[in-house]
Amino acid sequence: MPTELERLKVALSGRYTIERTIGSGGMATVYQAEDLKHHRKVAIKVLRAELAAEVGAERFLREIEIAAQLQHPHILPLYDSGHDGGFLYYVMPFVPAGSLRDLMDREVRLPIEVAVRIARAVALALDYAHRRDVVHRDIKPENILLSEDQPVIADFGIAKATSAAGDGEVALTEGGLAVGTPAYMSPEQATAERKLDGRTDLYGLACVLYESLVGEPPFAGVNVRSTMALHATQPAPSLRSKRPDVPMQIDQVIAKAMAKEPSDRYGTSLEFAEALAAPASGTAALRGLGDVGVQRAVAVLPFVNTSSDPDNEYFSDGITDELINALAKVDRLQVASRTSAFALKGSGRDVREIGAMLNVAVVLEGTVRKAGDQLRITAQLTNVADGRHLWSERYDRELRDVFQVQDEIARTIVATLRRTLVGDVGEPVPKRYTENLAAYNHYLRGRYHWNRRGVDGLGEAVKHFELAIEEDTGYALAHTGLADSYALQLDYRGIPVAAGMNRAKA
Repeated sequence: MPTELERLKVALSGRYTIERTIGSGGMATVYQAEDLKHHRKVAIKVLRAELAAEVGAERFLREIEIAAQLQHPHILPLYDSGHDGGFLYYVMPFVPAGSLRDLMDREVRLPIEVAVRIARAVALALDYAHRRDVVHRDIKPENILLSEDQPVIADFGIAKATSAAGDGEVALTEGGLAVGTPAYMSPEQATAERKLDGRTDLYGLACVLYESLVGEPPFAGVNVRSTMALHATQPAPSLRSKRPDVPMQIDQVIAKAMAKEPSDRYGTSLEFAEALAAPASGTAALRGLGDVGVQRAVAVLPFVNTSSDPDNEYFSDGITDELINALAKVDRLQVASRTSAFALKGSGRDVREIGAMLNVAVVLEGTVRKAGDQLRITAQLTNVADGRHLWSERYDRELRDVFQVQDEIARTIVATLRRTLVGDVGEPVPKRYTENLAAYNHYLRGRYHWNRRGVDGLGEAVKHFELAIEEDTGYALAHTGLADSYALQLDYRGIPVAAGMNRAKA
């Protein structure tokens, strides 16, 4: 029986002469070949048989055709594509100098100016593609080739094509693995979000720049899934702690581009490229960090549980969530997302670094101590520009007063922002979905377990949301939490799909 290489040579005979194997990965094998018509060296990328069968020729060739229309100095052009002899393939120029991965393997840590120059060029190419609604989805050193000392992005279209087996929305194969490379995969890609935009490429490029400067990727778990989990849940380690000669400006730009929530990153790859080129004159040089919008922006960091019982963590997390939600309803006040804030839980980072990462002017921190019916909450608001405390307070109350304490903190924060930074934010509008303290307590426990994810966590979430509904049948948030839990159980195969969808809709 002929080998796969022998069959490929027969399928492409008359057009290309296969000379040698360049490399092989999880999705495809790359061959060096001679283009017999144009007498030039080319690289032919051939999809693995099982992936080709899953994707289908029509979808693959459609996505490759879209990618072939991209014409940019820093995007590797596509010469040809086809479906012959059962093989799905596409043809591109052969780049003998190799990839950024080859350069990083030789030098480990690149000179700062070289790493930044490469990243800026790639960012400009990505911006060109994103403006044409083309997202790469697999930015990594191996896909950044070096042609005449200039970076060019390869493999536009292949990741989207392989995700097209899921109707082009979820970047998953039938085996359940997200399309992309775990070391450079954005949180939304790692958690299989249905809609990906250019900011997922921006995150991957920031990871590449981080690694080219430090010599190791920002996240490296013991296996693929653990690495993906780190991207989704953990803040990136400080770049300057591993390479102190990197300017603070570059560290802050990378940290912003690697924000967990896409809305907290740069809006476009062009903005990222411009920020990398900005003069190193401190935080004010960073694009977007000195405008009025930032002055109206606040981050609520996870309140620390100081109770003797570690099980009260659900309550301190719940207080944090309630304050984020209350402040998010204030007109013209911007609040960092929960995902971004909780990614910094326990990180011990300086508030000035946090301000640059989350693009906010002030940070709210606090502690919660719960003992029986007694409650102590401390809170402090800090200006990230100079680390100065703007306000602090301690509340010693009974547990039944928790709603009033939350409202008072929200009002005080708004009043402080008006007085010290900018005066045109709206009024906080307290909204209570229940007055039943037992129902509220179960709801906080439910949300705590829901955020933990996993089969066990979601099972606990369902239990507590149901108990909350028993205490208050009209508690809308508890009903929403229950539906969210049933829907998420499908992702973890905690219950059959049909049963989960029926319960979520109910």
